[in-house]
Amino acid sequence: MRRSSLVSALLIANILMATRLTLTLPFSRSISPLLSRSLSQLKQFPKSHPCPLWSSSFSFCLHTLRKSTSPIRASSSFSPSMAASSPLNDAVEGNPLLQNFDFPPFDVVEPKHVRPGIRALLGKLESELEELERNVEPSWPKLVEPLEKIVDRLSVVWGMINHLKSVKDSSELRSAIEDVQAEKVKFQLRLGQSKPIYNAFKAIQESPDWQTLSDARKRIVESQIKEAVLNGVSLEDDKRESFNKIEQELEKLSQKFGENVLDATKKFEKLITDKKEIEGLPATALGLAAQSAVSKGHENATAENGPWIITLDAPSFIAVMQHARNRSLREEIYRAYVTRASSGDLDNTGIIDQILKLRLEKAKLLNYNNYAEVSMATKMATVDKAEELLEKLRRASWDPAVQDIEDLKEFSKSQGALEAGDLTHWDITFWSERLRESKYDINEEELRPFFSLPKVMDGLFNLAKSLFGIEIEPADGLAPVWNNDVRFFCVKDSSGSPIAYFYFDPYSRPAEKRQGAWMDEVFARSRVLSRDGTSARLPVAHMVCNQTPPVGNKPSLMTFREVETVFHEFGHALQHMLTKQDEGLVAGIRGIEWDAVELPSQFMENWCYHRETLMGIAKHFDTGESLPEEVYLKLVAARTFRAGSLSLRQLKFASVDLELHTKYVPGGPESIYDVDRRVSEKTQVIPPLPEDRFLCSFSHIFAGGYAAGYYSYKWAEVLSADAFSAFEDAGLDNDKVYFFSFCSGACLCV
Repeated sequence: MRRSSLVSALLIANILMATRLTLTLPFSRSISPLLSRSLSQLKQFPKSHPCPLWSSSFSFCLHTLRKSTSPIRASSSFSPSMAASSPLNDAVEGNPLLQNFDFPPFDVVEPKHVRPGIRALLGKLESELEELERNVEPSWPKLVEPLEKIVDRLSVVWGMINHLKSVKDSSELRSAIEDVQAEKVKFQLRLGQSKPIYNAFKAIQESPDWQTLSDARKRIVESQIKEAVLNGVSLEDDKRESFNKIEQELEKLSQKFGENVLDATKKFEKLITDKKEIEGLPATALGLAAQSAVSKGHENATAENGPWIITLDAPSFIAVMQHARNRSLREEIYRAYVTRASSGDLDNTGIIDQILKLRLEKAKLLNYNNYAEVSMATKMATVDKAEELLEKLRRASWDPAVQDIEDLKEFSKSQGALEAGDLTHWDITFWSERLRESKYDINEEELRPFFSLPKVMDGLFNLAKSLFGIEIEPADGLAPVWNNDVRFFCVKDSSGSPIAYFYFDPYSRPAEKRQGAWMDEVFARSRVLSRDGTSARLPVAHMVCNQTPPVGNKPSLMTFREVETVFHEFGHALQHMLTKQDEGLVAGIRGIEWDAVELPSQFMENWCYHRETLMGIAKHFDTGESLPEEVYLKLVAARTFRAGSLSLRQLKFASVDLELHTKYVPGGPESIYDVDRRVSEKTQVIPPLPEDRFLCSFSHIFAGGYAAGYYSYKWAEVLSADAFSAFEDAGLDNDKVYFFSFCSGACLCV
C-alpha cells in the first residue's frame, strides 16, 4: 500500500470519527469552532454543505408538540418559569421555539412564533452573557462550558427557523426573519467581540497547564483566539462600529440574494400543450411535467396527453437539457436558467457588487489585503496554494475538454444534426447524452427503474454497516417533521444503543424549497449539554436533496447522478454523527476546515462504483431483477466520460470565486461580468453568452459559506481520491479492511 494512501485513509478516519486532531497535511491552518463562527456559521444556511454545481447538465448536489423517549433535549429551551418572568409572557407562553423539546418541533413552528421567540431568547442569552463576563475565569467550567451553552441555544433555535426557510419558504417567514435578523446579528457581534472572553482564552493558552490540555481543548482555545480577532475583537471605536455595520449589511444582502434566486427560479414556467414540442423527453420527465401542471390548476393533465409545465427546478431543467429534441426549447430554457435573478426586482447584480465591496472593506479593517485572505485564515490552504492547485488542474483538463467538444461535433454530424458545425451551450448536454448512450450503450432513463429510493437507501445503510459497524433503522414518528415526505432514522452502534439521529428530505418542492442538496446539523454531540448529566447529548443531522419525486404509484426512480448525490450528503452526515468527541465546540462538523469538509462526502461517492455496493442497490423496483453485469461494467467505463469538461466547469466556478475575492476592485474599470468572461477564456472551451448572468444565481459564494472557498471541492477531491485508493490497494472486498468507528482513536485495520 502506498504510504500517502494510508496517511489519507487515516486522515479520513479521524475526520469521520473520534479524534479531533489538527490536520497535519501541508498548509494546515487552525480552524474555527462554533462560537467564533457566530458571525458566519449562524448566518443563512449556517453550517450546511451544499453539493457542488456538478456537471454540464447542471445537476445539483441537489399538530401538537410531541415528546419522545429520546435521550436528546435541546439546550435552547425555556422553562415555564422563565416565560412567566418575561415581559413578553403572552407571546412567549406556548411558543414552540422556547419550549423543552427532545427534537425540534418543526411541524408546529409558524412565522408568528419567530419575532417573540427570537427576541425572548436573545434577551435571555444577553443576561447569561453578562453573567459570564462578570464571573469569567480562565478555566473550562467558568469559561468554555457556559459559553458553549449560550452558543448552542442560539444555534439550535435560529437553525430551526433558518432550516424551515430553506425547505418551507413563505413570505410571512421571510418577513419575520428579516425583522429579527439585525437583533440576532447584534448579539452575535457582542458575543464574538467580548474582550473578557477573549482575554480568558489567552490566559488559558499562556498558563502553565496549557500542555496538559487535550488536543481537542487546545484546538478550541487556539481557534477561539484566532476567530475573535477575525470577529473584530481588536478593533476600537469607529473601526469596530464600521465593522459591525458591515456585518449587519452583509447578513441582509446574503439573505436577499438567496431569496431572489428562489423567486426567480419559481417565477419561470412554460406551459406546453403540443407534445411535439417536448419530443424526446422520457416518461419520468413527462410525468413530472404533468404533475406540475396539475399543481398549477390543470386538473386533467396527464403524462401522455398533457398539458405539461416545464420549470427551472433541477429535475425539470436537466430533463429538457438532456433529452428534448426541440432545439429552440432547449435554447429558451437554457437562456432562462443562466439569466435567473438578473433583471427587474429580482436582479442580484447590485447585491453582488455591494457584497464584494463590503467584504473587501471588512478585510481591510482586519488588516488583510483582500477577503480571500480572511477566508483562508481558517482553512487548510493559502490563496497561493489554492490558485496553484486550480491552475495545475486547469492545464491538465483543458486539452481533454477541447477534445470532448470535437467528439461531440463529429458525433452530432454523423447523426445528421444541422447544428453540428455550430454546437453551443444548449446543445452540449443533449449531444453528450446521445454520445454516452452510443459509446457505452447506457440510457440514463432506462436505468431509473433499477435505482428506486428505498433500494438505494437500503444499500447505503448496508455499506455504512460494513464500513463503520453501525445499524440504521427507521424511526418515523419519533420526531416531528416539516413535510410528510421527510423520513427520520436512528443510528445505532453494534450493541444496539442509539448514537445519532438524522432527517432525510429527498424530493424537489420548487414552490417552497431552495435548490441543491445539503447537510446540516440539528444538534451536535456534547458532554456539557447532556440531559442526564452522564452521557453526552447525541448528534442529530438533516440531509436535504432535490431529486425526482415519486410519480403516480411508483417510488422515486433516481438517476445515477441522484444516487451519487445521496451518497455525497450521507458522507457529510456521517462526519457529524459518528464523532466520539464530547467537546461540543469541535464535535461533528463543527470546527472542520472548510476545504477538508468535502473529503468524507466525496469519499462516499466512490462507493457508488464499487461492484458489491452498486449491485446491492440496483434492483428493478417492480420485478426485483438485478442490474445486468454488462450494464454495471458500462457504468464504470463511463465514469470518466467527458471528465475534462466536467473538471473544467468546476474549476471555472472556483477560479471566478477567487478572482472576485482577490483581484477584483469593486467600482473599478471591470464589472463582475467582465471578470467572469475573463476567467472563462481559460476555463470554458465555448465562451459564455454575452447575456450570461450565472453569477446572479451563484448562491454558494453569495448566499452560502463558500466565499473564496469554492476551490474546496477540488482540494478535498484530491484528498478523497487518495484516501479511497487505500481501500483499492488493500482490496475493496477484503473483509479485513474496515474502520473501527468507536475506538478512542480512529484507525484503519488492514
